[in-house]
Amino acid sequence: LGGSVPPAVVPVAAAVADSRNRIAELTAQIQAKLGSRPGFLQQPVATPTAAAAAAAATRPTPLILNAEGRTVDSTGREIQLAHHTPTLKANIRAQKREQFKIHQEKVIEDVSELNFFDQRVGAKPVQRGRRAFRFHEKGKYEQLAQRLRTRAKLERLQQEIAQAAKKTGISSATKIALMVPAARQAKEGKDEIPDVEWWDTFIIKGESYDSVIDAVVTGGEPLENLLEGVTNLVEHPIQMKAPTLPPRGPAPLPVFLTQKERKKLRRQNRREAWKEKQEKIRLGLEPPPEPKVRMSNLMRVLGSQQVQDPTKVEAHVREQMAKRQKAHEEANASRKLTTEQRRDKKLRKLKEDTTRGVHVSVYRVLSLTNPAKKFKVEMNAKQLFLTGCVVLYRNVNLVVVEGGPRQQSKYRRLMLSRIKWSEDTIQGEGEKTEKNQCQLVWEGTVKSRSFGELKFKVCPTESLAREHFRKHGVEHYWDLAYSSTLLELADA
Repeated sequence: LGGSVPPAVVPVAAAVADSRNRIAELTAQIQAKLGSRPGFLQQPVATPTAAAAAAAATRPTPLILNAEGRTVDSTGREIQLAHHTPTLKANIRAQKREQFKIHQEKVIEDVSELNFFDQRVGAKPVQRGRRAFRFHEKGKYEQLAQRLRTRAKLERLQQEIAQAAKKTGISSATKIALMVPAARQAKEGKDEIPDVEWWDTFIIKGESYDSVIDAVVTGGEPLENLLEGVTNLVEHPIQMKAPTLPPRGPAPLPVFLTQKERKKLRRQNRREAWKEKQEKIRLGLEPPPEPKVRMSNLMRVLGSQQVQDPTKVEAHVREQMAKRQKAHEEANASRKLTTEQRRDKKLRKLKEDTTRGVHVSVYRVLSLTNPAKKFKVEMNAKQLFLTGCVVLYRNVNLVVVEGGPRQQSKYRRLMLSRIKWSEDTIQGEGEKTEKNQCQLVWEGTVKSRSFGELKFKVCPTESLAREHFRKHGVEHYWDLAYSSTLLELADA
């Protein structure tokens, strides 16, 4: 058993030895082929044993910890491992920039030592500067703002000095210039008390307050002589109106309420007034009203008093009824308009505002020979405060009226409905007769009035009639009416 090899192991060992020899032969052949070619480095091919050794060398060193958890080597000695400290990319870039600057300064120094170097020529940087944020220092804009405020304050101060000089009558430049050194001293030393304040330099005759006091106390000079521009008069400020914003746009139109809504609103208002009156009576601010006694509710209201003295109670009730009737009539009389007020109210309703436009109507009447109808045309125009004219020419009698929309509505009803033009007959050609009629030729709106009070104008010829309208700048009224008349005659 001790020195003999088992029979099963002998073939395995022989196979291993054979494979090693085979690998060695192949390695020698490859080295021989590579050595015959130029440019190839002849490097020894690692055997499996050498490859395994190299792989074992590249493996990480095993970490050995002692009982206390500290790192030790194979001999048991404590060692200190080098720890990798992480850093930011920005810090790495900053270190590279510092190194680059140091290197660039060295290059520039080397260049300046050359004989052909010109200092007047600026050397361009090797690398373009980084466009970084440039923050302003703290307090920069505060200083600028303070400087602007000081300048504005000085300008305002100079204006006040000029106004004070005008009020006190000091127009000399030397008097006004006294403020400059005082302001300069105040600026240099704010804590120092000046001999005289700058606002007192205009009224004090002296270099300081002490000189004025000495002159009054010791010299006995009156104070009025040492002050300029000081009197016993009091200046009252001018009363100014409070600043109010102008109205923006036109005023909103009032809401139109229906009859049902108006009744409801009146009922609510009366209800609120009744509640307020009841509250005052409950608090004792007003006496309670007397009971409204009538002959019909006499027994129900008074009761036993009526039985005791019916004659006296009846007289008292009738007196109350007369009193209420009188109060009612007096209230109606106080609300009743006087004759002048009624006239003014009627005029306000008739007169209309024509600043935004004047409504014009042109009527053509075949005949205006009837004096009654002629009077109605003229008098109604005056009562409605209409302006215009009436031109009489054969069968083209033109009536032009100017006014507001309501005035025109009333006058249109007069001319086309109320006056019965067909009652009159007109003698035509030969023995032919026709009925009189009135037509509305044109109505519209113009900018301003062209005529004054309504007047009649008799024109024997067509040229005179047109000339009358041309003087007022409205000859197209006549042209329209006359041309329509000619067309009607041609059709007939």
